Parts: sequence; C-alpha cells; structure tokens
Amino acid sequence: MANNKLSRRTVIASAALVPVAALQSSAQQNIAAAGEHALTSAQLRTLEAFIDRLIPRDENGPGAVDAGAQNYIDRQLAGYLSGEKATFIAGLEAVDAYARRAEGAPLADLSAKKRDEVLTAIDTNRAEGLPTGRAFFNRARRLTLEGMFGDPYYGGNKNFAGWDLIQYPGPRPATGPEDQRMSTPAKPYRRSAYGPGAGHDH
Repeated sequence: MANNKLSRRTVIASAALVPVAALQSSAQQNIAAAGEHALTSAQLRTLEAFIDRLIPRDENGPGAVDAGAQNYIDRQLAGYLSGEKATFIAGLEAVDAYARRAEGAPLADLSAKKRDEVLTAIDTNRAEGLPTGRAFFNRARRLTLEGMFGDPYYGGNKNFAGWDLIQYPGPRPATGPEDQRMSTPAKPYRRSAYGPGAGHDH
C-alpha cells in the first residue's frame, strides 16, 4: 500500500489484474445455503468494519459492504471454507481486540480514520500482540476481492456492483460482431453464470 495507507484504488486495481474466474475459485463446491451462517452478528459487524475500509463506498461506486462481500465470506465459512472457520474467526477477534487496545473501542465503533490506522498497523506488521496479523489481513483481503468481484451466485457482488466497477460485462454465452469491436465498450450482460436471478436471495 502506497505511503502505508489503505487505498481503494490499489485494491480495485489489483482485482482487475486477476481473472474473475480465479476470484471465485475458492467457492466452486459445496456452497452454503443462503440461510446458513458461520459468523455471529458481532463477528459480522467486525468483518463489515474491516472490509468497508478495504473497498469503501465513494464517488466511483459501491464498496465491499454494499456489494455483500461480507455475505460471501460468511456463507463460504459455513460451507466450502468451513475448515478455516475457526482460524478466520480467531483472526477477526484478534483484530477487534487490537483495536480495543490501540484505540480504546471495538473496530466497528471507530471512525474511518482510526480503522485505517488499525488495519494499516496490522498490514505492516506493526500491531503489537498480532504476530500473524498480516497473514489474516491478506486472507481477509483475498476473500473480500472474491466477494466483491466473483459471480453473484456465491453470495457477493450484489446487483453486479463489482463487475460494473471494473467494467466486466459478465459471462456471455455468445457474442456478435458488434460486441467484439475494440472501439465500442462491451454492454453489461449482468447475468450470473448460473442463470437469471442466481445469487440474489441474500
């Protein structure tokens, strides 16, 4: 992160360099049903405070929370990624505990500036008492990218916010000559690979 500051531009730019298929690869099997959850309401609140600063809402469009990246992470931890549920929750709670020590309040109760300071300290391995903080930061960041830019079927990318943000037109079954012109931006297809309406029950 440039100048040790969290940057929405940096996070989104890095996502644009990764194939969308790769960003949804960790959720290809055994997706949890929409009503299944791994996180408590308190843990989900901490997660939302965390990912909101990775990709915040701004003049360019919705942020990670608007896109439902937290729903994606929650559902995957209840399903395909259940094997890392305990480790992820421990990391999430350690981040919140550090926020309380460093700033005197839970992460979710801090201002955006204070949350940025907490997360920057964790990302740069300057968070006292969090020797594995950067590893958790990187894992949470990766899952946030998956939830923001993966197929909506898996629980995130609500209303195709992530695809619209990076101007990914969506998976098309076929394209005509007009769609292949380099001088013309591709028209958004706005469909899940799993059919109309897939993934919009969250």
